[in-house]
Amino acid sequence: MRVGRAIWRFFGRPEVFDATLVAVLGAIAVLGIVTTVADAPPVAASAAMLLVSVFPLLVRRRHPVPVAVAVVALDIVDTLTFSANPTVTSAMIALYSLGRYTAGRRTLVTTAALTAAYGVALVLQAPTQSLAITVYPVAVGVGQLVRARAELRERANRERADEAVRAERRRIARELHDVVAHHLSVINALVGGARAVMPPEPPEAREALLSAEQTARQALTEMRHLLDVLRADGPGGGEATGAGAAGLPTLVEQAGAAGLPASLAVEGSPVPLPAAIDLAVYRIVQEALTNTRKHASGARATVRISYEERAVEVEVLDDGTAVSTSSPGSSPGGFGLAGMAERVALCGGRLRTGPREAGGFEVHARLPL
Repeated sequence: MRVGRAIWRFFGRPEVFDATLVAVLGAIAVLGIVTTVADAPPVAASAAMLLVSVFPLLVRRRHPVPVAVAVVALDIVDTLTFSANPTVTSAMIALYSLGRYTAGRRTLVTTAALTAAYGVALVLQAPTQSLAITVYPVAVGVGQLVRARAELRERANRERADEAVRAERRRIARELHDVVAHHLSVINALVGGARAVMPPEPPEAREALLSAEQTARQALTEMRHLLDVLRADGPGGGEATGAGAAGLPTLVEQAGAAGLPASLAVEGSPVPLPAAIDLAVYRIVQEALTNTRKHASGARATVRISYEERAVEVEVLDDGTAVSTSSPGSSPGGFGLAGMAERVALCGGRLRTGPREAGGFEVHARLPL
């Protein structure tokens, strides 16, 4: 099954698909020439026209207008010269490409000119078949429809990616609120305790401690107000924030139970991590495993966390073949690669993601301590 997906991905590449298309049509043309050259020379000549007309299709995506003009010109010559008309196949593909890869007035003018020229050829050669002129604008229209659908899909993907980044920023803010609020609460309690046991003299010291206590309390209040705004801005506020590097073994086990064979390797001596980095490590592994499970069915994943003196590295590798082309950030319920980059940047680290040379996908983050 994985081999079938790899083959599908290979032939799905634009240059490979076009080369295969030209090869198939060229083979049909050569076969027509060989089988008819002795008994029906005009048919063989028309097949030769088809052979000539297929080669411009190799660049139909990069140069749709010149390709359409050249192929339609050959189709018109074929219509006026020979009774058979196999070049119409190449013309339909070229006109579809014109609609698919161009837009606006350029497409309209080119389509109108080519349709008019083809209409004249039909009137001169086969007046009873003048309705065949409609196939040209129909082919262009199909290309325009596919183009519009692709643009809408791309726009939707961008919107999903942007929303994923916004959602991840909200989640980071909530997690930081809990972390910073805890420390501010401790500071507030310590300052209040110090002020309570401090002798009355000197009064300046007591006033300084009172000011520090009030500032900490005000900061806590403002952070809670900010969190209320974030919760009103979007969903996702109910997520637990207690996860960290210590939860990675459980996370890997959960991935295995969900159908993704995964292993965890720890290098170096584990040390307590700052709260933001601890959360980042967990979220990066969580999202990477989720993406592998959703987009690389049947893959195996390897999680590695390395504790160094001044940094911690986390790496997630898989050996799968992606079964979809979802854009980063489009994964439901996750923040995707874009949100992952946001989190790593917040910690002052570096993130590297992408396909591996040996196959599969790699997520590698290095976070300074």
